[in-house]
Amino acid sequence: MVGQRFVELLDQHPWFEVTAIAASAGSAGKTYEESVQGRWKLTTPLPEAVKNIVVQNASNVEEFASQVDFIFCAVDMKKAEIQALEEAYAKTGTPVVSNNSAHRWTPDIPMVIPEINPGHLDVIATQRKRLGTSTGFIAVKPNCSIQSYVPALHALQEFKPKHVVASTYQAISGAGKNFTDWPDMLDNVIPYIGGEEEKSEQEPLRIWGSIVNNEIVKASGPIITTQCIRVPVLDGHLATVFASFEKKPSKEEILDRWLNFKGRPQELGLPSAPKQFITYFEEENRPQTRLDRDIERGMGVSAGRLREDSLYDFKFVGLSHNTLRGAAGGAVLIAELLKAEGYIQPK
Repeated sequence: MVGQRFVELLDQHPWFEVTAIAASAGSAGKTYEESVQGRWKLTTPLPEAVKNIVVQNASNVEEFASQVDFIFCAVDMKKAEIQALEEAYAKTGTPVVSNNSAHRWTPDIPMVIPEINPGHLDVIATQRKRLGTSTGFIAVKPNCSIQSYVPALHALQEFKPKHVVASTYQAISGAGKNFTDWPDMLDNVIPYIGGEEEKSEQEPLRIWGSIVNNEIVKASGPIITTQCIRVPVLDGHLATVFASFEKKPSKEEILDRWLNFKGRPQELGLPSAPKQFITYFEEENRPQTRLDRDIERGMGVSAGRLREDSLYDFKFVGLSHNTLRGAAGGAVLIAELLKAEGYIQPK
């Protein structure tokens, strides 16, 4: 599903063009249209520009890398296999923008939300030395669900968040499925998503970390605890968040920081960047998943129901589109940032 989102988002992209597609040996030799026959999961039609591209075997690293300037990677393989594959491509001098989790904790590989930690790209110089390449590298996108609450908390960093409780209510497309694939999700809620709570608690700390001795070291706080729940929604991850701060802000200060928060993508005017990164809804019943997940073409995040809490300082609701901002769209934005900052060049 993420691969299909990449194809959709890159159709008519002003900077990037899909020139080659690779997958497992089982798909190699088919046209892309043939390979997704009966498995196209998006509501938009398959773009004409990719229909007749013949899918190649991703294990033919040198051959495939010679045809492209950089690679988006989203694969279903074991962690060690993904790490080896991505490093093999990087060693050919080809940048890899990864949607996989395999390299999220590799010390010299940046895991980036472009509006929040673009400075982590500095570690690429160290990574290139390790891999023995002057142009190749790997950059990764974090877990999809943390986009629903980390941007809102990041905009409040001056108040030093110290304790955070977040429960995420996650769409089935996060598992690569729709309701046809997963009829058991209709009229159902599953209170467990394997590995998701650890990612939701730890990955924000790496996003907020710093570069020490040419490695990214995670931040010591805030302390985050989460519950992650699968709900019968196609797209959109919603979070309920409780937060306390070392320096408690006022409600007006929080709303001001959310309204005025801008990051490097907004400064650069990147093609996929939302003009308004965080949108706050005054209505008591917003944001709603179906109504608001597509805000800013699915690349913005939204918040609502901000109010003081009896145990924590404040509580609020956040929402992000999991396969756009949280997955393929977030990776495309990373690639745009890398190009704008000179890390990705035509070969």
